[in-house]
Amino acid sequence: MAWFYVLIGGLLDVGWAYGMKVSKGFTEPLPSAVTIALLILSFWFFSKAMTMLEIGVAYAVFTGIGTAGTAVVGMLFLGESTDPLRLFFLALLIAGIIGLKLITPDDAPDKPDAPDRASEGASS
Repeated sequence: MAWFYVLIGGLLDVGWAYGMKVSKGFTEPLPSAVTIALLILSFWFFSKAMTMLEIGVAYAVFTGIGTAGTAVVGMLFLGESTDPLRLFFLALLIAGIIGLKLITPDDAPDKPDAPDRASEGASS
């Protein structure tokens, strides 16, 4: 379920990024409201995933989906460059996202809370 939350959050990330462009700097009321709603939902799904996955991997995959998805939307709908090198590096980003997903367990092992750094110095 955690990866589903990351995926949905990442896709909503693409939606609000596109919405920021469509809202013209938050000057258009309806696109602005939709953008804000998508932003809130995106982070809600991401926060749900963070309770079940390692923080570094979850954040990398979440932002990677958002970054790659936004780049693809820009190329398909906004006339942004489809330069071969841009496509190569986009494919590299997607390969990294897939790789992180493949090597990460579905649920992170329970770890104790991080030790209090202030108390470590006092006991030495």
